[in-house]
Amino acid sequence: MPIYKYKCKSCGHEFEELRMVSDTDIPKCEKCGSEVKKIFGRVGVKFKGSGFYENDYKKKDKPKQDKYIGIEA
Repeated sequence: MPIYKYKCKSCGHEFEELRMVSDTDIPKCEKCGSEVKKIFGRVGVKFKGSGFYENDYKKKDKPKQDKYIGIEA
């Protein structure tokens, strides 16, 4: 179950709540009981393995070519 972060529209109180993805009811502020809005934070992403960087795809034995004319340098 994911942890969601909420912020109260009235008092500005921020809190986290463990909720199921299928929960449809919107929680209320823990302090004043007013409506809250969901805060979307940054998600950490880690790329592991090969294929994520430009140097993973380069071929080292390929001769350089002039971009404009197409002749080898």
